[in-house]
Amino acid sequence: MKAYLFPGQGTQFPGMGKELFEKSKLAQKYFKRANAILGFSITDVMFEGTAEDLKNTIFSQPAIFLHSYILTKTLGNAFNPHMVAGHSLGEISALAVVGSLDFESALKLISKRATTMQKACEVENTGMAVVVGLYDVIVRDICNQVNGVVVPANYNTLRQVVISGEMTALEEACEKLRPGATRVLNLPVGGAFHSPFMDPIVEEFSEAVETTKFKKPICPIYQNIAGRPTSDIQVIKKNLIDQLTRPVMWRHTILHMIEDGATEFMEIGPGNLLIALVRQINKKMETHSIS
Repeated sequence: MKAYLFPGQGTQFPGMGKELFEKSKLAQKYFKRANAILGFSITDVMFEGTAEDLKNTIFSQPAIFLHSYILTKTLGNAFNPHMVAGHSLGEISALAVVGSLDFESALKLISKRATTMQKACEVENTGMAVVVGLYDVIVRDICNQVNGVVVPANYNTLRQVVISGEMTALEEACEKLRPGATRVLNLPVGGAFHSPFMDPIVEEFSEAVETTKFKKPICPIYQNIAGRPTSDIQVIKKNLIDQLTRPVMWRHTILHMIEDGATEFMEIGPGNLLIALVRQINKKMETHSIS
């Protein structure tokens, strides 16, 4: 059974999508539609922008979605999923490629998500960091010992956790974690995603989700909240909203997909981070990436 995975924020890079645009007329069609839908040239930012430009949530989220979605469309009939999942933002990419959202609706929803998240990022000085080499329970316990708000945001593998919070608390947590960790690195994102700092935007994003038309996907999607499969539209919508303030349970998602019969994982989008995580979770899985 084939499981397709779609990456989230932090995987962006300067020049992303440019080669795809130059080689595919279908890709050109979608990129030009995206510029019109967004009301600005996302292609200019993707193809010519700097890493700092792409760090801006307003640009990075639609850019990553477009990269994943358009790559998938160029596969044609070769795209035949039995199940899908997306990491954070990638959940909307996954929903679009399996027909739950049309292209325009997905891009508009991502634009709203990005805009509201950017607003939240500008209220306080916040950020995210990845911690490698410590068990997730240890990372969670140390976060609880820090003054201020810092929480686990992505449970990527048993020993890779992303933490999210206000910058002073984040820095304190990182200092406490470094002696035991293999690596602690700040992430190229604009703020504290999947944390209480996103609470102020929940209502506005909820309205956007509720006014967006969803259809039943062609295969189950395993969403970040619990990593369990669903095709129920109301559940999908609720999970998209809850995901703003709750952690991404990525390890659980992959384990549940394997439990349900996944034998081959394919990542579509910028980079190969998700495939690397799958290999850490289960070394026996067959994995591929298209970027």
